[in-house]
Amino acid sequence: MATLYETLGVHEAASDDEIKRAYRKAAMRAHPDRNKGREAAAHDAFQEIKEAYAILSDPAQRKVYDAVFAQEMSKLRGREEQEVRARAERAERAAQAERERYEKYVALALRYSERGHNRDVVFGVLLGRGCDEALAARIADGVAALSASRSQAAAEGGEAGESADEHTEAATHAGLFSTLWHGMFGIRP
Repeated sequence: MATLYETLGVHEAASDDEIKRAYRKAAMRAHPDRNKGREAAAHDAFQEIKEAYAILSDPAQRKVYDAVFAQEMSKLRGREEQEVRARAERAERAAQAERERYEKYVALALRYSERGHNRDVVFGVLLGRGCDEALAARIADGVAALSASRSQAAAEGGEAGESADEHTEAATHAGLFSTLWHGMFGIRP
């Protein structure tokens, strides 16, 4: 719904002369005699223009209108801000739930991988637990890559003569970084 100022085509701080000029211009444009074939719509528009001018040309009525309008706009802004906050809170809760769900799937995949199960078994377990197919594939691929990097690091560490603890810790950090990187961005080496 248009404000009275919008109906006349002026800004809220318009002077009395600007309101009078805008009224005359709008009234000429919307007058039923100038709109052949659209008399009914023109008559309605013309009446709105007349009513807007009647209120805005009277200083007392304009003051009341401005006060009521400002109060209603303040209430509207308050409701809009409340809705924005509520939407943001819902989005944050949904994002948090999604992160927790993702973490649960990754922990499950790691547990099965550590037991010696291959990528396809991990993928199947994730699907069986309700994980989305694309996400299950990404997680299973990441866990398989982590397992492969740990195995490779263990084999290389054994050849280099590192202690088992030093080698396992280094492989775990390198593999975990690789898995997280590939899992987040879907990039394969």
